[in-house]
Amino acid sequence: MIENWLFGITSALAEDASAATAAADTAGQAAEMSPVAALLQMVLPLVLMGAVFYFMLIRPQRKKDKKVKEMLNNLKHGDRITTIGGIYGTIMGIKDDTITLAVGQKGGQPYEMTVARWAIRQVEEVSVENDGEVLN
Repeated sequence: MIENWLFGITSALAEDASAATAAADTAGQAAEMSPVAALLQMVLPLVLMGAVFYFMLIRPQRKKDKKVKEMLNNLKHGDRITTIGGIYGTIMGIKDDTITLAVGQKGGQPYEMTVARWAIRQVEEVSVENDGEVLN
């Protein structure tokens, strides 16, 4: 009885070893036959992820940055703007990287404020009424 049991185990191990050897030979032949396919299988997903990142993240951000830079370069006297802090004003003067804004009136005179050029969020296209007068 024990002999049959031991013989059964040894024959099962021998069958498993021969099956493993056959599988290894098949895998080895597949690897030897197509190294280009193995390389493509490793590199192609990385290339595809790079392309997705470029078209979904990098390219749109570059377009947005280009549009903002163009808007900041085209600022001129009299433009109605909004700052990143939410202040509305009219450009009274531009010097290098600073802009002087008229943000209201104080004693009949325009109240002026100086901000950095990069702090401009957008140029307002519509005219805004302020204390009965229309600013363009």
